[in-house]
Amino acid sequence: MTMKPSVLVARAVFPEVLDKLAQHFEVTSNQTDVFWTQEVLIQQLQGHQGALTTGSVRIDAVVLAACPDLKICANMAVGYNNFDVDAMTQAGVLATNTPDVLTETTADFGFALLLATARRMAEAEHFLRSGRWDRWRYDMFAGCEVHGSTLGILGMGRIGQGIARRAAHGFGMKVIYHNRSRLDAATEAACGAVWVDQSELLRTCDHLMLVLPYSAATHHVIGANELAQMKPTATLINIARGGIVDEVALAAALRQGTIAAAGLDVFEGEPKVHPDLLALRNVVLTPHIASATIRTRLAMAHLAADNLIGYLVDGKPVTPINPQVLAT
Repeated sequence: MTMKPSVLVARAVFPEVLDKLAQHFEVTSNQTDVFWTQEVLIQQLQGHQGALTTGSVRIDAVVLAACPDLKICANMAVGYNNFDVDAMTQAGVLATNTPDVLTETTADFGFALLLATARRMAEAEHFLRSGRWDRWRYDMFAGCEVHGSTLGILGMGRIGQGIARRAAHGFGMKVIYHNRSRLDAATEAACGAVWVDQSELLRTCDHLMLVLPYSAATHHVIGANELAQMKPTATLINIARGGIVDEVALAAALRQGTIAAAGLDVFEGEPKVHPDLLALRNVVLTPHIASATIRTRLAMAHLAADNLIGYLVDGKPVTPINPQVLAT
């Protein structure tokens, strides 16, 4: 009798996804959702050929060296900065992610966070809940205009394009973007977007949306110098990864009025949030929930499971990050 491959589900996941995996694998799961140290993760991975991971589960050279049976890590996320992809490739371990299934939901949230930030919704709600609202006033919580303003998008992948379409076609915004590579003319037209260099993007935009992947090259790509180039009336929205923004510099810029406001769904040390940001009223803070609808999170979990099944059972993963492993 052939033994089933063994997989580890490193964080809590939908029960129906565990049932799906159990049809093909011996499954060990962390449904109590305990956060494992590297040492415990290595212990838990022993004997497993696959792992379903999230962004909080770091797979690096140390883990790989200690887990020789591991063949694939399937991330339940589109981002994968928790993976040392070079080390995984060298070790012959496939990395996969979950693109596409979260694009529109995340774009929705990005635009919602932009609206909440520009229109000071969180600040106004706290004011109301605290019992301080006793009259209407002409300038009470007057925020930044969204309709007809200029949106600058840094990073123009699938999610950036989704936000651009919402901005141009739904809110009549002028959309400018900067990306490592320029989009083709047809995609630009569909998004209603115009390419500019980064300096012009920063100087010109009324709202700056960060949607670029995190890497060593994009670490603190928005710091004190970049914030100083922006309008004092501008807002900054980050739904990408926390390390893209220098949070100390951002907090100082918000305190000093260098920019008007910020909306952040991601943080460099998450789940910890820099105390300088927590002390400010002109920043909207949410706990990494841009893709958090039941339908989308379920689709992400199913795609991660399909990558495990596709590779370990059929030899055909759905969304590989380092496909060169397949050729070895």
